[in-house]
Amino acid sequence: MINLKALSKEEICRFTDEQQLPGYRADQLLHWIYERYAGDIDEITEFSKELRETLKKTAYISNLSLRVRLRSKDGTEKFLFALEDDQTIESVLIPDEDRHTLCISSQVGCAMGCIFCLTGKGGFVRNLQAYEIADQIISVNRLIQPQKVTNVVFMGMGEPLLNFDNVAEALWRIAGFIGISKRKITLSTSGIVPKILLLPQKAPAVNLAVSLNAASDAVRNRLMPVNKKYHMQSVIDTCRRYPLQHGRRITFEYVLIEGENDSPDDANRLVKLLKGLRCKINLIPLNPHEGSELKSPAYDKIIEFQKILLKKNMRALIRESKGQDILAACGQLRARS
Repeated sequence: MINLKALSKEEICRFTDEQQLPGYRADQLLHWIYERYAGDIDEITEFSKELRETLKKTAYISNLSLRVRLRSKDGTEKFLFALEDDQTIESVLIPDEDRHTLCISSQVGCAMGCIFCLTGKGGFVRNLQAYEIADQIISVNRLIQPQKVTNVVFMGMGEPLLNFDNVAEALWRIAGFIGISKRKITLSTSGIVPKILLLPQKAPAVNLAVSLNAASDAVRNRLMPVNKKYHMQSVIDTCRRYPLQHGRRITFEYVLIEGENDSPDDANRLVKLLKGLRCKINLIPLNPHEGSELKSPAYDKIIEFQKILLKKNMRALIRESKGQDILAACGQLRARS
């Protein structure tokens, strides 16, 4: 059986040709799958019953299966979805007035092994297919109707640039089929240097975020093993060469961890490291998880860290931690389940 959701636009067109259908049927299929969120061929009421019965003999539309849905007191929602092979992934919806940001996964598990992230402790299982990545948005849109996802961040489970081809194809589908503006899509990477400059060549011009989390190789080596392969200066040098569109900035994510990377010296080193880069810094107090001894710094230390950056004319925002009462830190819900 052919999974229509797994097909690219060219493959959908080829499928309708093989079914001896007029060309406009391909556009109708794409519309019903990505904009009307059809979970079954029978839901495509624009097709006659006879046509639907014919298509069902050779094709189907896959769907993520909702295993768990949790809602935080702050409005954040976390979803645990099962895939067709029964593996599970997480997505997190963060509402903010008229904006609904969905944090999506790109892999089942993660191979990066960052010590502050629970996902990596479960190891890497497999890459997500392009349709499985995009389907997180379709599934959440179906659940929150009449509202819909307005912004997407690739900050869930996995390292997107280690699943490059599927992520690039998913980005085209999200922007082209689902209709989310590329300016409202952000891809976060731990710093896979060879793929960073390839991204704007192969995918829509989405926003780039780099998970930095340290201002020296010694600290970053300890927090993020990937730094031993792609050291910090090589990541920064690559970011300096990244082709930014007008008005865009690279976001550097900095998870603040007590006693690891939160000192005034760390802040000053960060200023020196990023000097001259068109960027902003998201300071993220650690969202601790069970079994970890790492802690978030005291609030006054976070403010002190931010003030040092602001005094040096760096754009630095403190990102509020959301959904702590629903296991919203990456990997928590999957690990618990």
